[in-house]
Amino acid sequence: MKRALSSVAFFAVVVALWEAASRAGWWSPVLVPSPLAIGKYLATTVADGTLWSAGVVTMTRLGIGYIIGLLLGIPLGLLTARFRFASDTLGVLALGLQTLPSVCWVPLSLLWFGQTESAMLFIVIMGTLWAVQLATDHGIRQIPPIYRRAATTMGSSGFHLLWHVLLPASLPHLVSGMKQGWAFAWRSLMAAEIYVTVLTGFGLGHLLHYGRELQAMDQVAAIMLVIIVVGFVADKALFSPWERFLRKRWGLA
Repeated sequence: MKRALSSVAFFAVVVALWEAASRAGWWSPVLVPSPLAIGKYLATTVADGTLWSAGVVTMTRLGIGYIIGLLLGIPLGLLTARFRFASDTLGVLALGLQTLPSVCWVPLSLLWFGQTESAMLFIVIMGTLWAVQLATDHGIRQIPPIYRRAATTMGSSGFHLLWHVLLPASLPHLVSGMKQGWAFAWRSLMAAEIYVTVLTGFGLGHLLHYGRELQAMDQVAAIMLVIIVVGFVADKALFSPWERFLRKRWGLA
């Protein structure tokens, strides 16, 4: 409780100083909006439903793309960790594609799928898939060899060894990879929504883009704040508790 109050007090002081500097005219409000202007924009868009609608569209796209990335990335990670040929081929490919910025997938996605929801999902999946695959691969390789030897001695092999021994033992590392994949999915989706325009729904990235086009810095800063808050809440409410539980349960904390 004390730590939370300290954090709240710190950010309250930062916001107060920011508002005071804006009122004193230290910078142009066109370039750096005041906290009050950002708050007014948020209040207006919440009241008329714009922010809620955009948030639902973005979170739906993010959830679908992220889940597909997990369903593809985890099996690929198991495959590359277990078989040398897969590691030398798919593993090298994954390592290379992981270093590719998400925005680089946008031109290819537009050529393949056009201005559609499929284009956005493809970009999100590509941003998630390789991070999860590498995390799964790394998690499997970090398992103490004694686990595999003990399971093999007791008759476990093949799919049973992967599913019932190696995958559960790698869960602490895998959750960290899922957390990283979530962050990459967020970045990928924002790139997709900024560059891909579809009539099926306007998300937070579109609001960010239109704010830039209209030079409405209060809108840009407000959407950036919403993106940060959503990422923070997802981490604190979902990934961090799960990560702490697994690390404690597996004796790593």
